[in-house]
Amino acid sequence: MNDIGNKIKEVRKRKGLSQEELAEAAKVNLRTIQRIENNENEPRGKTLHLICEVLDLNTEDLLDYGKKTDNSYLIYLHLSVITFLIIPLGNIIIPFILWMTKKDKIIGLKETGTNILNFQILWTLLSYGSIILFVFLKITHLSIGSSMFVSFKGLIISWLTFNALNIILPIVFAIKIRNGKTKGFYPNIIKLIK
Repeated sequence: MNDIGNKIKEVRKRKGLSQEELAEAAKVNLRTIQRIENNENEPRGKTLHLICEVLDLNTEDLLDYGKKTDNSYLIYLHLSVITFLIIPLGNIIIPFILWMTKKDKIIGLKETGTNILNFQILWTLLSYGSIILFVFLKITHLSIGSSMFVSFKGLIISWLTFNALNIILPIVFAIKIRNGKTKGFYPNIIKLIK
């Protein structure tokens, strides 16, 4: 816990900010910043939040109470999405299990897991929703003009596109993690899991 000040100091210097600039931007007393960086004081509550906001830090990563960095686990989490090819809804179930078992033990896993799960829920709704819509339109003989989606060929193309997307993206993201990037992968259009 006593290295929080060192982490804040390191990030502040990396961003090219002086203690005065950080204090002013975070609306915190300069002496408070000095005490924190000298490990005389621990930032708490609002102070910690304000400093992290200015430094673009995640408080979870800063306060890593015994957490460790495990990029190989993050890679497995991303690649576990591909289990949808074998297990129906495996793209949600397997990552959820992996996320829940270690989300409090690995740095960055909590936000990576929520990012993956939110995207996978949306992907599942869209991919299975396209089949349900196709079947509904065929059963009811409704038409939506000359839409290619309503045809069987359109269904196959959309289904293959959704599946290819959900195979390629996890592999690309796993490679990015292996190369050192650990944040901000899937677009977060909906946030069902926080």
